Amino acid sequence: MSALKLNYLGTSKYWWVALICGILLVIGGFAYWFWPQAGYAIASQIFGWLLILFGIVQLCFSASQNRPRGWGWWLAGGVIDMFIGFLLVRSIILSEIVFPYFLAIVFIFWGISALISSVSSREGRYWWLYLINGILLMIIGFFFLEAGYIQNMEMVSFLTALAFIYWGFSIAMTSYDMKPVKDEE
Repeated sequence: MSALKLNYLGTSKYWWVALICGILLVIGGFAYWFWPQAGYAIASQIFGWLLILFGIVQLCFSASQNRPRGWGWWLAGGVIDMFIGFLLVRSIILSEIVFPYFLAIVFIFWGISALISSVSSREGRYWWLYLINGILLMIIGFFFLEAGYIQNMEMVSFLTALAFIYWGFSIAMTSYDMKPVKDEE
């Protein structure tokens, strides 16, 4: 162990599962972008199921035998994502009313997590990407708060598609950071 790679989220041999979740979020975001007539209710149901899926993946990462560094963030994120996902899936009327607020909570949480990640991994080469990612995720979360307040469904639809595309790319990029590096000795 001559060189220890410092990583906020840790490494896992199941990094590809996070990559698949990121790709699914991007596909879901583009589908909603190109077919907004699918409806606000259907989008909240689809994204509710995606949040449940990603919450399960996060819980599996945090409970694995080789817990990654930062496993508490994975556990908290998984619980929050699954809670919000189940609330979105449970009732279409409830999901239509509170969809922007739930998404605001999710994006603000992951924005704060990315900010903390950037501070804790300043020794790394690309720590500033986590900082920018955290700021952008928090801005998206605050936009959802504003969109929910004025109940502008067109704005929420556009933000939803854009946010899930960005979030999917963000998760996919983070998954490569979780990939274990083999020591060359």
